[in-house]
Amino acid sequence: MTEAARAAERAMRAILSEDRPTDAVLGEEYGHSDGTSGLTWVLDPIDGTRGFVSGTPTWGVLLAVADATGPFYGLIDQPYIGERFVGSAGGATLTGPLGTSALTTRNTAELRDAIVFTTFPEVGRPEEGAAFRAVAELAKLTRYGMDCYAYALLAAGQVDLVIEAGLQAYDIQAPIALIEAAGGVVTNWEGGSAHAGGRALAAANETLHAKALAALQRSLA
Repeated sequence: MTEAARAAERAMRAILSEDRPTDAVLGEEYGHSDGTSGLTWVLDPIDGTRGFVSGTPTWGVLLAVADATGPFYGLIDQPYIGERFVGSAGGATLTGPLGTSALTTRNTAELRDAIVFTTFPEVGRPEEGAAFRAVAELAKLTRYGMDCYAYALLAAGQVDLVIEAGLQAYDIQAPIALIEAAGGVVTNWEGGSAHAGGRALAAANETLHAKALAALQRSLA
């Protein structure tokens, strides 16, 4: 937690209080505020605090809008390099220094051809780390430490899998909406909803997701 994150969330909440007073808000810094509209704004003002304090442009501002079924709008914004990734019912886009372009996930079908990311090498508890490594050992390339930017790269068709554990709802809801809008799949490690956080498996497509999920579950069995 940093003062920058607290100040950013206060500013976001002030805008929502003025413009969307009946909506609920869930934020990393200040928790949950009730609403009556059925919509919840999910805020992570600085996702990737370690990246932020060390000066790497892999942190981001996460914002999602969710209803009872889960997030349907997701934004990952990297203000330092001026990139904004947005996913909604209308599709997924990147707006940045080179303009605006549509995003589509990759069609990689085999784990041996996949690029896989996670933020921390330990990936949660020892058994969760072992399950991640069971997938990573089958993949073409494994990289670490990208925070929310890894999910943005998946939506942009640059990487194939992001596998993480120990997440909160505000860590994953924006990436879920973005990746699904770009054609990808995000679930927990059992194949169910990841909206509440916990363990997440994000994949570029259903075929690759099924194979990564099976490898995770074999390791955890």
